Amino acid sequence: MMYVDVASTVLGTLPSLLGAGLGLAGVFLANARNGGSPAPILLQERRRSPRVKFGPPSPDSGPERGARPRLLDLLVREELVTPDQARQAAEEQLRTGLSLPTVLGRLELLGADQLLAVLSRKFGIPIINLRRFPVAEPVIQLVRKEIVDKHQVFPVRRVNQTLTLAVSDPTEMAAIDDVQFATGLHVVPVLASEAEIREAIACHYANGAAKLDALLRAEGQNGSDTVEVVERAQKVDISELSEQASEMPVIRMVNFILAEAIRQRASDIHLEPFERAFRVRYRIDGVLHDVMSPPMQLQAATISRVKIMASMDIAERRLPQDGRISVRLGDKDVDLRVSSMPTRHGEKIVMRILDRAGVVLDLAQLGFEADDLARFKQAIQTPYGMILVTGPTGSGKSTTLYAAVSTINAPGINIMTAEDPIEYDLDGITQVQVRDDIGLSFSTALRSFLRQDPDVILVGEMRDTETAEIAVRAALTGHLVFSTLHTNDAASTITRMLDMGVEPFLASSTLLMVVAQRLCRRTCVECREEVPVSLSTLLDVGFDPQEAETVKVYRGVGCARCANTGYWGRTAIHEILPIDAEIQEAIVKRQTASEIKRIACKQGAMRTLRQAGLRKVAKGITTLDEIVRVTHGE
Repeated sequence: MMYVDVASTVLGTLPSLLGAGLGLAGVFLANARNGGSPAPILLQERRRSPRVKFGPPSPDSGPERGARPRLLDLLVREELVTPDQARQAAEEQLRTGLSLPTVLGRLELLGADQLLAVLSRKFGIPIINLRRFPVAEPVIQLVRKEIVDKHQVFPVRRVNQTLTLAVSDPTEMAAIDDVQFATGLHVVPVLASEAEIREAIACHYANGAAKLDALLRAEGQNGSDTVEVVERAQKVDISELSEQASEMPVIRMVNFILAEAIRQRASDIHLEPFERAFRVRYRIDGVLHDVMSPPMQLQAATISRVKIMASMDIAERRLPQDGRISVRLGDKDVDLRVSSMPTRHGEKIVMRILDRAGVVLDLAQLGFEADDLARFKQAIQTPYGMILVTGPTGSGKSTTLYAAVSTINAPGINIMTAEDPIEYDLDGITQVQVRDDIGLSFSTALRSFLRQDPDVILVGEMRDTETAEIAVRAALTGHLVFSTLHTNDAASTITRMLDMGVEPFLASSTLLMVVAQRLCRRTCVECREEVPVSLSTLLDVGFDPQEAETVKVYRGVGCARCANTGYWGRTAIHEILPIDAEIQEAIVKRQTASEIKRIACKQGAMRTLRQAGLRKVAKGITTLDEIVRVTHGE
């Protein structure tokens, strides 16, 4: 039985596959590739159904009155019901006017799950769980309520000129034709139970609070995990709030948004107010995806609820604020760093998800090449000096630093960190939260650290000249210092230090290594396939001629596991610049970043970010498109 769970539904599994215009045939091809069998019956019906009509389909179109419906013929052929049972079901449907799936369930001839499994296998159509499927408001507006009520179908997602439509009986072609005529779009069916379709219609075609309450009732019936909100000083069981769910649907909606984001491995949640829409987006594997559009009238209440949970001032709507929420989903503890920003149409909320269980503290799992890992481990074992990690926001710098200090952490070493914010708690390490509002800046914390007998100091970021000078002084006086800078590559980090006022002879004396890094998405191993790439393209992106002749390039074609994106998870690529005698001489002479980079590459001591990425392409870890995207400036 082929299910598309919520991880797939947030991203839109089927339409992404069909967005290039594959149409229904694409469903059969994709399914056949995954081991399914195409359905000649449905293909035959498709050919009979006209693609262009000059008027709406007749209400009486379809099988003649009294004829046995095609679905029952199929079930008889599959020996799931007997001819007598099929005749009984046809008569009951004629008498009651109910749909066949409902009649089959009432007569206890075939359960909903059994029926969906049969239809999915026979027609090669995936099954989705509508109770776990966020749908954007513009998609709902494509199909009028009278059409969905008449046929008991539900629009799921639109990609270009393709509309994915949830149906319970794909043999009823009149429903698909009606929607196709009304929207002018190519309609592709997916399977859902009739009960889920009814709930979805009630939820999304209702108004305001009724719409939201229907959604949350469906979520409750689906048995979602209990979420606990953990206050900074005490733990509060959210079940106390759940007792008030009927009066306070906003609480349930916020909990639903948080729980789904955690389940989807999202790194950030965006609550964004606009003039005519209130949008919720998740950042998954570094890319933002639309999730849902709650009713506009719930915008203020939803944002206020998040601010209350984060201990922020709900009365202050003119200034940015920061807060923090701790939640527990099942046995998983997660922290959320909350930021509010006043905008033209209300406050925007962004929540960074800090999954304590998800932080990787093993350097071997961070994506280092074997030779780079050996050099990095050697550098962090040095008793004094400075190691800098550089890259844009969200490139994994903090994770690399956490893994480094955790690797060298031992009872005989005093490690102190100054961070803004403290993202993860590290056992045995003294961590200080920087607070500029009370005068506890990075430079102030560093001065105090030097009076606390440290062996290793981690500075979250060198933002100004004063912090850089104190960090250099600490490295000169027998301390190992880790820090970060925001630069594009390793060589530019040295130029940036000199621009901040650090003397060249001090920079050359203290720097041990500079590590530039990026995060790239991993190719999904369950749907990975080799793709042909021209030799000229491989040479253009940076492969050497010899390797370009033999390299195999892979991409993910999309599956339920990866939500049809072709990617699952992320890894890092690194550009490691060790500071040897020749690089030290270039620093003292104030050589440019490009010259320092040329010297390092000529020595063979450094491979660029692009070269490191191409190594992962050659190993099938990621795609060529992904490496070009994350190393665009190379």
